[in-house]
Amino acid sequence: MAAALNRVGLGTLLVDLLTADEELSRAYVFNIAMLAGRLAGITLWLRGQPVAATLPFGYFGASTGAAAALWAAAASPRPPVAAVVSRGGRPDLVGRRLALVQVPTLLVVGGADEVVLGLNRQAQERLRCENRLAVIPGATHLFEEPGALEQVADLAGDWFSSHFTPVGS
Repeated sequence: MAAALNRVGLGTLLVDLLTADEELSRAYVFNIAMLAGRLAGITLWLRGQPVAATLPFGYFGASTGAAAALWAAAASPRPPVAAVVSRGGRPDLVGRRLALVQVPTLLVVGGADEVVLGLNRQAQERLRCENRLAVIPGATHLFEEPGALEQVADLAGDWFSSHFTPVGS
């Protein structure tokens, strides 16, 4: 995914919001407030790096990581990012904060992932920001089908590219 985004001129930073031990406990995996707090801390740190200080930021998250991205994007009146892409995300886990998201949000879901597709359709109705639901036909939750992740990468690259402007513009 990162390589595809890099090819269209987007920089990426891959982070794991859980330690190896935490990944074993559902209490951590589904603690969206904690995950969002960690993401906000990483964003603050990265924003302080001279090479990144004036660059637009976006969040790309999958599953509960997408929920953390939406929660973090909704956390303040001045959103920390310019756009969010959720891949097979769980926006339902953001609860009432979903209506506070102010940044353009792309929800990408596999067409064969019926439960998550339904959750994303419900979430889309609650979003008050610019948003789009993109369905990858035949794809399951992990997008393991041939070409599915490439489609996600193309959608994400287009979404970020169309919503990024330099900071201060």
